[in-house]
Order: sequence, then structure tokens, then C-alpha cells
Amino acid sequence: MTLRPAPEWRTTGWLNTPEPLSLERLRGKVILLHAFQMLCPGCVARSIPQAQRVAELFAGAPLAVVGLHTVFEHHEAMKLESLRAFLHEYRVKFPVGVDAPGEGGDPIPRTMRAYAMQGTPTTVLIDAQGRLRRQVFGLHDDLLLGAELQTLLLEARTGPVSGVQPSTPGVHSAGGCDDGGCAVPTP
Repeated sequence: MTLRPAPEWRTTGWLNTPEPLSLERLRGKVILLHAFQMLCPGCVARSIPQAQRVAELFAGAPLAVVGLHTVFEHHEAMKLESLRAFLHEYRVKFPVGVDAPGEGGDPIPRTMRAYAMQGTPTTVLIDAQGRLRRQVFGLHDDLLLGAELQTLLLEARTGPVSGVQPSTPGVHSAGGCDDGGCAVPTP
């Protein structure tokens, strides 16, 4: 995989942070971007708790866990007030951006489109230089995620690790929603 800059996030609002976040503002930190929908079973059951664990376990490390609420279905049910209540009920403490709606009636939000996400949950790893390093649709294995984060954190401190190749994006195909996630419907 050729390393390329991660696309900037296009958001309409932020929760759990006093100021909007950007890739530039987080430069120098490894970023775990967790894209989710609050009505996605796999997000609620597995991936949001995983992101919360990462935020807790890596507290103090140069790592930012950032949520992205990216809604490509059930738009009316997933408004800002519903998201605010959801984050409170599930005790999500990391910052969460609201993905901007797609342009010209496109049901796919702008950041989701920019990253070519296949659905939710999607885990995106961005290195300390702002480069996209890994993107996984569906559930991401805890042990593998921890190893990838540690590699990126080590690189942030010392430079690229000799012999370690950047990961390639994960491929997961599914239709609709199940315990693994919610896939964007194909036309």
C-alpha cells in the first residue's frame, strides 16, 4: 500500500470535545478513527466498546481515539439529539464528529465517501504524520489492533520500524446489518 495523506474529515458538529478536531490539529499523534452508526448492531455490541477500551488502555500515549458518526441509512432516526443521548447512555467519552451529509442528495456522508468506507463499523488508523495506514470494515480483532497501534506509536517515537510493512485495507463484504456491522447497500 502506498502511503498517502488521510482525507480531511468533513463534519457538521462535534460532541465530547470543546473544539472541533482535525487531522492537522492532531498531527504528531496516532489516530484511531472509529466510524459508526448508533443503530448498527455490530457497532453497539462490539466496536464501540473496543474503541472505548483503546481510549482507556492507551491513555497517556500519543494516541487520539476519535469517533465518526456516519449515517448512510435511517437519517431521520439518527439526529444530533439522539446521538447525544446515545453517547451519554453508552458512556462514550472520546470525541465524536458528525459526518457531513452527502452532496446533492447522495445518501453517503462526505467523510465516508472520501475514505471509500464500505459501511459501519470501520476502523481507520492514521499515523502521526497524517497518513492513512489501515482501514478495516467490520469487526477488527483486538490483538491485531493492539499490535498495529503499538507499531504506529513506536514509529511516532523513533521512525519507521525496520522490516515492518504498512498494513493493507481489510476487505469485508456483507449486505445489510448483522452482528458484524452494517454494509452500504450496493445499487
